[in-house]
Amino acid sequence: MALLLRNLQRAVPVRRAPLRRRLQLHIKAGELPQPDTPDDYNLGDIFLGVEYIFQQCKGDEDYFDVLTVTATHGLCHLLGFTHSTEAEWQKMFQKEKEVLEELSRLTGTRLQPLSRGLF
Repeated sequence: MALLLRNLQRAVPVRRAPLRRRLQLHIKAGELPQPDTPDDYNLGDIFLGVEYIFQQCKGDEDYFDVLTVTATHGLCHLLGFTHSTEAEWQKMFQKEKEVLEELSRLTGTRLQPLSRGLF
């Protein structure tokens, strides 16, 4: 997985990794990948438009909390979760909630899934 933070001046690569196309074709939502080679650990890339996310923050929303929630949502998509139907959304929402509850516990925040209230 790679994470790239962008602003208007330049892109800052946090970690670079090649896209994992083959693994994405054979993994179901919620299943852990079974890599054949070390390169198979790479699930894909997450791109965060940090200035856009900053502009979307409302009122007292913490910018870094919103970045964390958005990255968690993207990671769930890399793991095969979607939210096209209510059943798919429920699975993705539960996984997002699980991850964010643990992050909240560790950091003392109250992070909520990006997809809450979608259905």
